Formats: sequence, structure tokens, C-alpha cells
Amino acid sequence: MMNYKIPKDPNMLLSFVNMMLRDRYDSLGDFCAANDADRDEISARLEAAGYRYDEKLNQFR
Repeated sequence: MMNYKIPKDPNMLLSFVNMMLRDRYDSLGDFCAANDADRDEISARLEAAGYRYDEKLNQFR
């Protein structure tokens, strides 16, 4: 378990989560489980900024 400090700022959050998904995790669920993060909270914060998780691409777009 890595437990990174997850950014609050939506732009930093987008960059951070997408980098982690690209480099370390096969899915948003894997990232959240490994970092004790709330998937719904991350998704809601990014959706409020206009981004949605694409499972096929494993990134928020």
C-alpha cells in the first residue's frame, strides 16, 4: 500500500490520478484500494471539473 497524498485541486488531482493510472495501476479501483481513497469522491470531484473516467483507456478525460 502506497498511500500517496491525493491532491485537492481538481487540475492537480487529474494529473496525479492519470499519471498513477498510467504508470502503476490497471484500474481506478486498484488505485483507490491501494491508496485507501474513495472512488466516488475522486470521480465526483473530477466530474465537477468536466472529466469522466474511461475504463477502456484507464484515464480521466
